[in-house]
Amino acid sequence: MLRRSLFMLPALAAPALAAEPALLRPHALLEGDTLRLSDLFDPAPDTVIAAAPQPGRRMVLETQNLVNIARRYGVAWRPLTASDRIVVERPGRQLPRADIEAVLREALAPQGIDAEMEIELPGLIPPLIPAGSWFQLAVEGASVEVAGGRFQATLVVLAEGTGTQRLRVAGRAVATVPVVVATRRMALGEIVGRNDARLVRMRGERVRPGHAQQLEQVVGQELRRPMAAEQGFAVVDLGPPSIVQKNALVTLLLESPGIALTAQGRALEAAARGGTVPVMNLASRSIVEGVAVAPGRVRVAMGTIPMAAR
Repeated sequence: MLRRSLFMLPALAAPALAAEPALLRPHALLEGDTLRLSDLFDPAPDTVIAAAPQPGRRMVLETQNLVNIARRYGVAWRPLTASDRIVVERPGRQLPRADIEAVLREALAPQGIDAEMEIELPGLIPPLIPAGSWFQLAVEGASVEVAGGRFQATLVVLAEGTGTQRLRVAGRAVATVPVVVATRRMALGEIVGRNDARLVRMRGERVRPGHAQQLEQVVGQELRRPMAAEQGFAVVDLGPPSIVQKNALVTLLLESPGIALTAQGRALEAAARGGTVPVMNLASRSIVEGVAVAPGRVRVAMGTIPMAAR
């Protein structure tokens, strides 16, 4: 509701107006911190008649309010109906939460709050400032309980078109650790590329032991399980890329001094370079265990006893 004191400004000498009747505007959208006659009526001078609502707020001027304003300032306006009214609105925007956290982190750093900690601000509703205005933030009276990471401070907001705002804030700083996460869904057996992973920081209490914490631990490795986007890579789920694929045809190499034999086989499992892999000799149907030495090539030691026969 319109406060009774809203239009208690001293009456000014009304400038000479055109004889034509004024029309009530359908809506008053204010950019500054004042309300003018021209925001309500057309035609009308730019005479300031009241303060604008706070950013992001609105007020409604009913028929009698408008009649009183028109009479006081000599505007040739008469209501067409008893329900004539106008909504006066001042657009606003919330301060970016990231900017608030950044200025708090900077102010708390000298008191033992690490720059990589996550800032918790439960219940904080960022203050509103005029849309499109510049602003500055500062922190006063910051205090920290180092043991629990809890802090209190006063946030000072200076924005164009509004007075200085002071807001008491309280929160907690939580330690974070680096974690490598997937940037997309990945299937079993895929090789992790440079664009498939990124380094983020997560609260330590949410990270299980064994997660990769450096990109070098992940990039170029083969997945041993599917991955969802933004899921952290566990080191145990990564391994060297396979050079022998399961069920693929491979060449068996049997080498000893003065002898080099080859045979065709089928790998029964996948294997990375240097890994052991069971292979079925397609001629004898026997299964021997060899070492993957190159893509599609498995070395079998002389005298190797078949694991099984089919």
